[in-house]
Amino acid sequence: MTAPYSGTHIRLDIHPVHPNAVTAILTGPRHHAAHALLTTHGFEPTDQHTLVLARIDHEELYWANQAAQALAADGFTTEISSWLREAIDEEWTWTNYPMPWCTREEIREVSNEAQKLYDDIRHGRLVIHAHADDGQTTVAVGTYRDSGQSVHLHGENHLRQVTDTFDSPAQALDSFERLHGDTLRPGPAPMTGTERRAAEARTTLGTPASQPEPQTETVPAYAADPGDHDAILDQFLTDHGDWEKWRTFSDDTTHALHASQTLRIERVHEAHPRETAWTIAAYNTPVSERMWHLTATGATPAPVLNTLLDRLTEEDAWETAIGGPITEKSVTAATRPLTDAGWMHTVDGRWVRWENHQGDAGVQFDAFAAQNPNTTLATWTLWAGPGIDRPTWAIHASPCTPASLLAHLTEDLAHGTGTRQPSPGAQRLRAQFTTTRPSFTPAFPRTQPIPRR
Repeated sequence: MTAPYSGTHIRLDIHPVHPNAVTAILTGPRHHAAHALLTTHGFEPTDQHTLVLARIDHEELYWANQAAQALAADGFTTEISSWLREAIDEEWTWTNYPMPWCTREEIREVSNEAQKLYDDIRHGRLVIHAHADDGQTTVAVGTYRDSGQSVHLHGENHLRQVTDTFDSPAQALDSFERLHGDTLRPGPAPMTGTERRAAEARTTLGTPASQPEPQTETVPAYAADPGDHDAILDQFLTDHGDWEKWRTFSDDTTHALHASQTLRIERVHEAHPRETAWTIAAYNTPVSERMWHLTATGATPAPVLNTLLDRLTEEDAWETAIGGPITEKSVTAATRPLTDAGWMHTVDGRWVRWENHQGDAGVQFDAFAAQNPNTTLATWTLWAGPGIDRPTWAIHASPCTPASLLAHLTEDLAHGTGTRQPSPGAQRLRAQFTTTRPSFTPAFPRTQPIPRR
């Protein structure tokens, strides 16, 4: 049986001019049903194929995601752009929110009620008779056309609330004049900047000629873009003839093998940015137990990844594979670049941590894991992002990982640089990732020699 909306396609994306807003482009047959569903979630049409979600509470991402889920549940083919998906997956918080006792969900409820008031005023359902300044914010008085109920309003944008209700406009106006007669002005207040930008987003979809394209910026290596990891691996194999691909039955993963068969790379192509995408394993001999291993997540910056791969080739591969038991001397050697750069050093029970002064990058050493070579816990964690428990990217390493390799990585964190392309959502508040620390499960078990192609 053919799906009822087969061929109907909805693409959701960040607004090209106003990055807080979201656009929906409809194509295919029977798109009118999708059009109707989107309007129930706050989208407003600019034409029969295009809608825009622009709110005064800056919660477009949340409501766009709700709309996408509703569309999928009804059988529509819904595409979310990569930029929009990245922004949706982030959770942001209000800075200096005036009601700090509210949870994030309660803040969203308060904001949504303010959005409803804004929409009622904008669409003429709530007629504003007068407004005033109470010394801190804007207050207003108005009447609902359908019910005849009158209200007093307090606040602007996402903080506008109903503070009192009346049975008639006369009662509401009389009370309002007694309270705010000195600053009373007839009619609604002028639009706020937030209201004006929301209105512009609903009418302006073209990229303004005066707005330049975002420029690539130079940033610390730990904050650089990940780049194309598949291209990085391909270039690595092209440049180093003593490494070659190991053919597998799956196209989802590529294995690379050093000529000595003591160093192996596993690359998972479609891994989530914060899940393991790379595993490097080292062996004493091709048939021995693994000596050490290291994993990197999919969002690991390109300069850090290049440093990691380069260090597998610059020294004798067999010596790199051997590694050695962890000692106080090797910990000091691995972290000397951080100490020299003045990173903050703290001890918390079994964990020793080094963090930069911004708190957005760090290295952690787990003394317990270091003494238990068979544990799945990481001895070393290198990370960047909001925190070690919610990193943008992370590298995890086992006890015998060579100190020289770790030292080059920490040198990159402390002093390296890279480039980053600002995203359309860069104006948003600092993201708070809600991910959990990845498990550190070895990817390469004890193995037999791998046949060459």
